[in-house]
Amino acid sequence: MPQFIRIGFFLALRQVRRASIWTTSLIVFVMALTFLNLVVVSGVLVGLIEGAVEANKIYYTSDVIISNLPKKDYIEQSPQVLSIVAALPEAQVFAARYLQGGTIEAHYKEAIDPDEIERAGGSFVGIDPVAEDQTTNLSRFIVEGEYLEPGDYDQVLIGANLLKKYLPIESPGFTTLSDINIGDKVRITVNGITREVTVKGIIQAKVDELAFRVFMVDSQFRSLIGRGDYNVDEISIKLKPGASAVVVRDSLIRSGVGEFARVQTFEDAQPKFLQDIKATFALLGNMISSIGLAVASITIFIVIFINAITRRKFIGIMKGIGISGTAIETSYVFQSIFYAVIGSSIGLFVLYVILQPYIAANPINFPFSDGILVAPLDGTMLRIALLVFTTIIAGYIPARMIVRKNILDSILGRN
Repeated sequence: MPQFIRIGFFLALRQVRRASIWTTSLIVFVMALTFLNLVVVSGVLVGLIEGAVEANKIYYTSDVIISNLPKKDYIEQSPQVLSIVAALPEAQVFAARYLQGGTIEAHYKEAIDPDEIERAGGSFVGIDPVAEDQTTNLSRFIVEGEYLEPGDYDQVLIGANLLKKYLPIESPGFTTLSDINIGDKVRITVNGITREVTVKGIIQAKVDELAFRVFMVDSQFRSLIGRGDYNVDEISIKLKPGASAVVVRDSLIRSGVGEFARVQTFEDAQPKFLQDIKATFALLGNMISSIGLAVASITIFIVIFINAITRRKFIGIMKGIGISGTAIETSYVFQSIFYAVIGSSIGLFVLYVILQPYIAANPINFPFSDGILVAPLDGTMLRIALLVFTTIIAGYIPARMIVRKNILDSILGRN
């Protein structure tokens, strides 16, 4: 090891030991906050979208989703496809769904004029209540009433976004129903067939595919849409822990399912705009974090500069007795590294031991998602390296400015 490094390390250690505990603590605190700013701001912004993606996976698509081909109205040969899915060793449980657009009407009995009838358009879904709940835990979103039972006839669950009390929007292009309560009668029209049904429950979720839908028991819904061939529109597959969604997707395609349906992992099924928003928020978080990084760099610059100014006479004496300027500069670089590493270590502890577990257990309640804190270790280590690098530069520059002064001027305190 070069001698100037050994001397620089010795001088830095001596300086840190003799420094005020309050000054050192303040600098370390600033570095820890800077580290958290670098990681947490972007992590929360990305987590806002990641929370929506994760909810979409858990409560709608599951690990793998099978849907109809673009030019088909349903998944052809569904019974055969379902038997293949049931035989998958990686599949833990799956849910098949029937989908059809339709309208729902309220207060039609009191209306004198047909134009006074409240109408809302939505997607109607026929489900096996037991299989659906095992796959997506749909019953957890019931905010009023009760979940469907397999024998429920002429009963529905209504998504909260179709009701004015949950989504009070007044728009000509979007209508909601007012004063709908549990036990009320509503009229649905699906596939040209109109039927009066009872509201059994209301579903409120931050996943649009749930909040804008009306759910019925599949055995009744098939008769409404004339689907006596048992061909379904969606199949969500929840895999056993450790199973690969990509492997299962490729296996299903090889088994011939791809001829009748589109097979996607939950990542494949993500809308592109969500991926674009995630990238945009990550960029925005990095821009905001860079301000904190600049503040930390300026703080270190000022601290080192003031320290070097007050010790200018001592620096001149050290140079006079033969200690090289490079060794003195190196000592200040080591001090900067010390502040950055200790601050980052404290930040790491707060991030992974306190913040991330807490937010995972108590997601941030955003209007359209339950936000989480996304902080992958590789990205975090990259930010630590960036923080250390900028701190080294911020510590080296003022040290270099002072050390370059003439020895005699430094000792006598002349400018």
